[in-house]
Amino acid sequence: MKKGIDHIGNAIVFFCHDGRGNFVLAKRTTKTRDEHGTWDPGGGGINFKEPVHKTLERELKEEYCVDIIKQEFLGFRDVHRIDHKGRKTHWITLDFKVLVNPKKVKIGEPRNHSELRWFRLNNLPKPLHSQFLNFIKQYKNKLK
Repeated sequence: MKKGIDHIGNAIVFFCHDGRGNFVLAKRTTKTRDEHGTWDPGGGGINFKEPVHKTLERELKEEYCVDIIKQEFLGFRDVHRIDHKGRKTHWITLDFKVLVNPKKVKIGEPRNHSELRWFRLNNLPKPLHSQFLNFIKQYKNKLK
């Protein structure tokens, strides 16, 4: 059974920032599940019996090689979309804003990410992950 396809997938999404209005996005490779070549903030599936805060810590270490300085729970999203194979997917995401040390951020999963870059909300790269603009719209007042 596949998360998000055969049953609702549960995941965390993190918006990592430096406390000065900059945030990091990763460019997805062709080895990711879907949305190849798009920029996204990062996240991952919640493992069975794994507390959400442990998932957040683990995923940040895996993807960006950093520790959490400060975290803020933003809320949740009910994400319905079509994947690259034309299948309907359904995910519930728990969304976080996370302060990190920008000097320590690096690619932790080169199989999944080809590059990392810092951006500001008024200067977004293209193409973006299909859900990132929804994320920004839902939380724009909390992302400043």
